[in-house]
Amino acid sequence: MRKLIPNRFRRFREDENGSALMIEFVVFVPLLFASFLMAVEMSLYTMRSMMLDRGTDVAVRAIRLNTGTPQITHDWVKDTICRNAGWLEECDEQLKLEMITVDPRNFAALDQTPDCVDVTQDPDPVRGFALGQQHEMMIMRACVRFKPVFPTSGLGRAFDKDVEGRAKMISVTAFVQEPT
Repeated sequence: MRKLIPNRFRRFREDENGSALMIEFVVFVPLLFASFLMAVEMSLYTMRSMMLDRGTDVAVRAIRLNTGTPQITHDWVKDTICRNAGWLEECDEQLKLEMITVDPRNFAALDQTPDCVDVTQDPDPVRGFALGQQHEMMIMRACVRFKPVFPTSGLGRAFDKDVEGRAKMISVTAFVQEPT
């Protein structure tokens, strides 16, 4: 019995049947799983982005149609976006808004670096949030931080993350205030 087990292991080790298949398996299975993880991360990112755009569009529609209404404040806009975005984790804490008036004849864009929330620092005061008047063109940027599902592989590793491991997502919209 003592010779039977070592003999079987020796024959198994010396047998070369199926070795080509094993090499292909070792090479392609990690690539297959990596592409699967990237596809899942990309679909979740796309869903989050779509929901942020939807929440922003609903809030902008309310702002446009209610020009000059005193109930429209920064907190109201933020709550409206979070309520209509639906699938954003910790939206109240992670969402940062910027809204400025723009002269279409002398266009000045928003600052290229979005002012997103950094959870390790005290929140900055509201940056550049001004409600417009009738017939004024406005640009609003909403920036939210989220945690990737697979932060160490594929697309999750490629995101620009803060020290808490949160990536940022931005939604920008332009609109004109309706007359009352």
